[in-house]
Amino acid sequence: MNVAQRVSKKPIVAGRLEGRTAIITGGAGGIGRAAARLFAEAGARVAILDIQADSGRELADEIEATGGQALFFETDVSDTSSVCGALDKIVQAWGRVDTLFSHAGTIIVKPLHESSDEDYDRLMNINVRSAFVVCREVVSHMLKHGGGSVVITSSIGGEKGFGLESLYCMTKGAVLQLARSIAIEYRDHGIRANAVCPGFVKTAHGLREINELDGLGQNWNEADLNAVQGRLCEPEEVAAAALWLASDEASFVNGAALYVDNGWYAKG
Repeated sequence: MNVAQRVSKKPIVAGRLEGRTAIITGGAGGIGRAAARLFAEAGARVAILDIQADSGRELADEIEATGGQALFFETDVSDTSSVCGALDKIVQAWGRVDTLFSHAGTIIVKPLHESSDEDYDRLMNINVRSAFVVCREVVSHMLKHGGGSVVITSSIGGEKGFGLESLYCMTKGAVLQLARSIAIEYRDHGIRANAVCPGFVKTAHGLREINELDGLGQNWNEADLNAVQGRLCEPEEVAAAALWLASDEASFVNGAALYVDNGWYAKG
């Protein structure tokens, strides 16, 4: 097994978020699910916000059964009242929120000229409005409670253009700029904000993306993937990057785009 194929060892996480309360949106599956487990292992009380009720409750129960603290709230994170209701319950249970991983999102693979107004509205709501609403409400809370750390999931497509993903790249560029803007606006209030920007990840979302691109004529077989990023990224590797950004180890990292793509973006 060569270096490009080797998955890194499990990070040492114990205590890195000890005593903190973390919200993870889109936390019931994929990268969000991996992050919920990792943040809990790092000592955080984890609130999982997602529309996938069965998976979310199962994950919260799993975390609790292994000695962590977790709550699940069935939440449409693009809806202000739904988000505010969940945030109120989290504060009632745990007092304050000081960590946010705004991860909820999806993808539409389609040529721009075939994309509909409905496609645009759906992706903007799920990817952009959700980040706007959640960040606005949590940052407002953080301002009153001594600050905190925000991490938003963008993508390599937040700055790098891709065919058949115009709408997706638009939304991921938008949330990347949201992270940067929060970093500048709230730095002096003790609030940091950064973005993780993954390449292709081995999740249901990532595998569907590859299959749909293949179906529309792009070639993403194993050799093609190896050429750009060596191998598929594991969701736990993105979660580890998000954990680092959220933790005090990244205390002077603010407004950054952390690419989790094994050099794909750097390669150009």
